[in-house]
Amino acid sequence: MTDVMPDPRDHRPLIGEPLALDLLNTRWAGTPVNDALTGVEQYGIWLSSNGLSGRCTADEAGLAAIRQAREAIELAAQDAREQGELGAAARDGLDAVLAHGRIRRTAGPGGAADRVEADGPEWLAPWLAADDFLALLGQGAHRVKQCAHEACILHFFDASQNGRRRWCRMAVCGNRAKAARHYVKARS
Repeated sequence: MTDVMPDPRDHRPLIGEPLALDLLNTRWAGTPVNDALTGVEQYGIWLSSNGLSGRCTADEAGLAAIRQAREAIELAAQDAREQGELGAAARDGLDAVLAHGRIRRTAGPGGAADRVEADGPEWLAPWLAADDFLALLGQGAHRVKQCAHEACILHFFDASQNGRRRWCRMAVCGNRAKAARHYVKARS
């Protein structure tokens, strides 16, 4: 979870997951699926909610780049859930985003300092999200999860000790599932 305060204009149902999963959560269930990255203004809100508005500019080039990153991370998350590892297409998608940036190590006053450099300002947020996804995988691909509720498509990082979290939010999706089970049981 991030300690950045979400932008009050951000009305997504789940905010505050690690950057990569927060990017995936710019899509959520609805008919049609809701998408918080339909325009530059919405992209600016997402940047603000993730503390990136001072480092990244919301423009058409950045919007296109962040959508590319979202697609790559979505495919990689699906592979991680289903196979426990990334397939070639998922690796290629992430690598295509990561090719637009790098970490530059320099000598700082206290020792080594890392600075992210991107090919252009439009690639900083996508690069950070792709890099964050790889860091999450390093903590365990089994902890990158999609909500178990059949009507929910939100993602979360399961930081629970036993790794058995099932719902994006117990108060919403978990309770809905419990209520549905109770209803079926009561009608039997």
